[in-house]
Amino acid sequence: SGLFSEPLQLANTRFATVTGFVHFFVMLLTLTIFANLKQLSPSYRKAAADLGAGPVRTFLHVVLPLTLPGIMVGAFLTFVLCIGDYITPQILGGNNELLMPQLVMMQIGRRGDFPLASALSIILMAVVTSAYLACARWLKIERA
Repeated sequence: SGLFSEPLQLANTRFATVTGFVHFFVMLLTLTIFANLKQLSPSYRKAAADLGAGPVRTFLHVVLPLTLPGIMVGAFLTFVLCIGDYITPQILGGNNELLMPQLVMMQIGRRGDFPLASALSIILMAVVTSAYLACARWLKIERA
């Protein structure tokens, strides 16, 4: 007599891993977006309203373009922390859900296969570098 007839199997599943990631890392993205929105001057919204823009149009044409760089930076920071996280999938996903950091540690710890672990680390670093370059290009960040 309940919502489910059998107990839900939440531990050692992909759902548990994803839920853990969302629960842990959404706060970082939320704080980044909040800080960006807090810096936005209210005069922009007032000016848009004076020019006849409604709330949706103001958000889409004024607020969103001004806060998009902060959203992208928050998303990139969250991505980097998620892709390098070892503990969350290890605890919540167990050995059923292997992510790249777990695979690297398994190659080093259990098998002692340092060349494969190094190759996997280079792939992981290439993914992060590609994401950074895509964000930098999209945000038009110039090198000093």
